[in-house]
Amino acid sequence: MNSLTEKRLVPGPVGAIECAIDRPASGHADLPMPPTRGLALVCHPNPTQGGTMDNKVVQTLARAFVQLGYRVARFNFRGIGKSEGGWDEGRGEIDDALAVLAALREPGEPLVLAGFSFGGYVASQAALRLPEDQRAERLALVGPATSRFDTAPVPSDTLVIHGEVDDVVPLSSVLDWARPQSLPVVVVPGVGHFFHGQLPLLRDLVVRNWRA
Repeated sequence: MNSLTEKRLVPGPVGAIECAIDRPASGHADLPMPPTRGLALVCHPNPTQGGTMDNKVVQTLARAFVQLGYRVARFNFRGIGKSEGGWDEGRGEIDDALAVLAALREPGEPLVLAGFSFGGYVASQAALRLPEDQRAERLALVGPATSRFDTAPVPSDTLVIHGEVDDVVPLSSVLDWARPQSLPVVVVPGVGHFFHGQLPLLRDLVVRNWRA
């Protein structure tokens, strides 16, 4: 994301997983890094359709959480970039997310799980698998792939953002998923799946929601 982004390989279920880690800057090269609010893990869209940790929406989410004071980790699912293994139809990819958490999360560190599209599905399922004493404090899902993958129910304070004219995951599908949960959805008028031209707005929506 910038020159200070740390790249790292961590062990995963089927081999190494490529990660990128960003954290708030001190503002001065000679000052130590400030303490962070916790770890935010951001999951990328479907790898079979070109999704990687460098996707623009994923990077926008990362920037938002860095701005909010979190240490942010992005990673490539198995078979993408330097991550070993191959596509597992969404099953092993959840295991990848949990492996990254096991490698990077410090004991007792507050956690945010975030994801875009397929990554929203992974984040929702990973949240369910965490032990009670390791649960995420909150989730943020952008364009979650509810029409394509079994996106899990999420806590009532989850931030869900979706484009009104999303032609990859129809808004109606997200509303059908959210309705039984009485879960609000932030709908951005006139915006498609990839938030073209509206990435600054997406970042601001996340930051404002968290600060509120």
